This record gives sequence, C-alpha cells and structure tokens, in this order.
Amino acid sequence: MTQHQPERSFTGPLAGMKVVEIGSIGPGPFCAMLLADLGADVIRVDRAQGAALVGPNADFRTELLHRGRRSVAVDLKHPDGPEAVLSLVERADALIEGFRPGVTERLGIGPADCHTRNPRLVYGRMTGFGQDGPMAQTVGHDINYVAHSGVLSLIGRAGQPPTPPLSLIGDFGGGGMLLALGILAALWESRSSGKGQVVDAAMCEGAALLGTAFFGFRQTGVWRGRGTNIVDSGAPYYDAYETADGKWVAVGSMEPHFYAELVDLLGLERDELPSQNDRSQWPRMKEIFAEAIRTRTRDEWVARAEGREVCLTPVLEPEEAAKDPHNLARGTFVEVDGLTQPAPAPRFSRTPATVDLPPPMPGQHTREALTAWGVPEETAAAWEAVGAVRSAMP
Repeated sequence: MTQHQPERSFTGPLAGMKVVEIGSIGPGPFCAMLLADLGADVIRVDRAQGAALVGPNADFRTELLHRGRRSVAVDLKHPDGPEAVLSLVERADALIEGFRPGVTERLGIGPADCHTRNPRLVYGRMTGFGQDGPMAQTVGHDINYVAHSGVLSLIGRAGQPPTPPLSLIGDFGGGGMLLALGILAALWESRSSGKGQVVDAAMCEGAALLGTAFFGFRQTGVWRGRGTNIVDSGAPYYDAYETADGKWVAVGSMEPHFYAELVDLLGLERDELPSQNDRSQWPRMKEIFAEAIRTRTRDEWVARAEGREVCLTPVLEPEEAAKDPHNLARGTFVEVDGLTQPAPAPRFSRTPATVDLPPPMPGQHTREALTAWGVPEETAAAWEAVGAVRSAMP
C-alpha cells in the first residue's frame, strides 16, 4: 500500500481546478472528496466554533470523507466571515454547499452573492428533496430520500421489510457522486458560454435516477414483488450463501452456461433440479443450493471455483478486501497516515489520481490556504485577529 506525500501533488485530471466546499456531512464531503482525489484543489470551509461530526466517527483526523483537502475555519455569523468565503469564491471554479434551501442566501454566500463576485462560478447545491417544491424544507436522511424516491420499496428479501442499503444510494451514489457529475458538466459548458450556473442536486432524484432500470422493469411486468426477482435475492443462482465455517460466498450465475458450471461445482445433477427459471421452484432450489454450499468452507469453495466460469466469489470483510491479492495487485486500497481506505477511482493513464493529504482538523490550514489562493497575508491576519477566521493546531 502506498503512503501519502506531505504536500499536494495535483497530478490528477482535475489539476488546476479550484473548489470551495462549505462544510457539511455525507454527500457534500463525498462530492468534494471525489474532486480532490482527481486533482482539484479543494478548500473546506469549516465552522470556526463548535464544528462536529455526525455519525459513529468523532475524530476529524480519521474522517476519510475529508481526505485530500485543506481546512479553513470561518465564522459565517461574524461581519467579516462571508467576505472571507467570497474572497475564495473570486478565485474558485466551483462551490459545494449542503444546507437547506435558503440558508446560504441568509448567510450572504448564496448564488447571487457569489456570482456577483465570480460570474463563471459553478454553484453546486446538495439537498434531500431539492431547492423548491412542497418538500424542499422537509428534514430527512438517506433512508427518507431513498424511500420517497420509490427505490427503497424494491430492496430487501421476500416477506421482509425494505432493507436500507447503507447510505450508498442516497448520500453517496445519488447524492455526492451525482453532484460531482453535475459540477463537471456545468464546468464543461462554461468553457463555451463563459458563464457559471447553479447545480441543484437532490438525493431523492438521484436515488430515483439510479433506479431507472427497475422503474422500467416494473412497468413492463418483468419485476415482481420485493425479493422475488433475479438480482434482489429471489433467484437461487443470485444470492449469498453461508459456508461451513460461518463465512459467505456470493453467487451470480445468471447466464445458462454459468448456471451449468455452478450446478456442476456444487456436485448436483442438473436433470434432478427444476428448470433454472421456474420461479415457483426457486425457494426449494435455494434450500438445495444452501445445503450443498454449507458442506465446505468459504475458501474451499473459492479454490474449487478458480479457473471456472461460475461467478462465485468470497464475501470479504473490509479488512480482508484490503489484503486480497487482486486488490493488492491493483492498488485498490491505499494507506494514508495509518488508515486504510479505498484508492481514488477510476484510473487514468497519464494523470493518475492520488490521496496526498489526510483528513484535516477544522481550521488546520486557515492562513496557509487563504494565502495560497492569493488572499493577502495582512488581510488573512486581520480576519484572524477579529475572529472572522480561526487557525487550529493539527
């Protein structure tokens, strides 16, 4: 695993891009992380007082979503606080914020304020339900946005409640990643128009977008109740099964030739099994497959499947995934300041992306980051003297 370098290298394909991130939680930081991973110079604006994390992690130095950028601590309620942010906006290509609609306007750093100072700025907004509409001010978290999108109703096993899929669909896939795509699309457009614009990314809409295929399946009648379909744990040949040692393997043998390999691997006779896609027999077939797979350990099944086109893989724990030979060969994970974490993706042949800064403490780089972006040293010092910005020890 590679160790981080103490200074930013800006080697990725977004090198030269400057982004202001107004500190938030979940999808906003994930969006900023993606851009920083790919080489953008991202400054995170944290609260000068009372900055805190939400969730199981309480230490900013281990909050991996904050990697790859510097932190400036600003008191946005101080008369000079908004000016500190707007001074960065003047020099930025994009801004990311994740407040409820109307909050940044009240703070004096809304789209109109920012575009007055920098008409080319792409202003990225991340919310649950969007900037307008009847639910724009409704509070929620990932589970609520995914539920309202219609996607959560599709996830889970038959006869069981809908299953929250971590925070992957709302916060990260339908939220932060979608906002990053929107920002890059708007920056591409600004190359010809010379104008910035607002990107309104809503997690509810992003979750719905991720479910596009399944909305189509429901309307054409090929998708039935939750947990009774091919890719949602309904099919016996597409599920996770427990092994003799209490571990698990994942089976994805959908195509007929993969399915035939699976049946042979398990030591079953295909002629004695129901037809592969006889849905009425799927519950019984799952019991047969489960009984067969419980006869060997996870690693034994993986070894027996090696070299065969059967679509069987181990269900790895995170610690195991970081040590897996393939993942090691690909550099799928990196180690930065003792914390193992997924490496930037995708791969670029000429401009490799890197993780070159660990997560910062709020305000760890205040004076350094302001002056690096062209704010005069005396101005930054004056803001710090009156409490508009704050520096913190790492």
